[in-house]
Amino acid sequence: MTSSQVRLLMGTQHACSYLPSREARSVFIDPHFRLDPGRYGALLEMGFRRSGAYVYRPACLACRECRPVRVPVASFAPTRAQRRCEKRNADLVVEQGERLEDEHYALYRRYLRQRHPDGGMDPEDRSAFHSFLECPWGEAQVWSFRAAGRLVAAAIVDRVPHGLSAVYTFYETAEGARSLGTYAVLAQIRQARQWGLPHLYLGYWVPRSEKMDYKRNFQPLEELTPGGWQEVVAAG
Repeated sequence: MTSSQVRLLMGTQHACSYLPSREARSVFIDPHFRLDPGRYGALLEMGFRRSGAYVYRPACLACRECRPVRVPVASFAPTRAQRRCEKRNADLVVEQGERLEDEHYALYRRYLRQRHPDGGMDPEDRSAFHSFLECPWGEAQVWSFRAAGRLVAAAIVDRVPHGLSAVYTFYETAEGARSLGTYAVLAQIRQARQWGLPHLYLGYWVPRSEKMDYKRNFQPLEELTPGGWQEVVAAG
């Protein structure tokens, strides 16, 4: 796939969600362009990502802080803290499905109210919930993490020919000791390895954003640079 085969549409500027006092802008794949998991996999390789059915990548005028990152799962090595996280969640059962149900929406509403009350996403807008997470042309999976049958976390995961892409995770914030966000990523790394898929795409790493810098903890981590995918040097 080359840029001459698809039209790109420039979005308008808006307040940045990650860095204060910054303006953000994205470029979108023409929504009339026919997408499927294979084509989307190629776009992930080029630093794009989806929100619902729309595929985009940052195109800010004076900032390049949003860096596409992925984990090469075959060489991933969990930290001591991540191994402890896996032990704390050894009781969880992970179910992989295709549909978002009422219980997922109820958990999503609680998560937004408690974790992102001023994030610009309306927990009462069920239509937006589905349009944000579902994808008519992709292979989107709904992973349900259950403790004794109770839903405690959910992850939307896209499968493409050469990897998995972590779309969004939401969870019971009262279960803070479990570190469910971290555990969801570890589960996706483990599953990608079992399926023989080389990469887990984590979206955009923003080093100066506290809520996005956690991605640095999954090592080795590769970022897309002008010279191609290169390993990020671990902190400390």
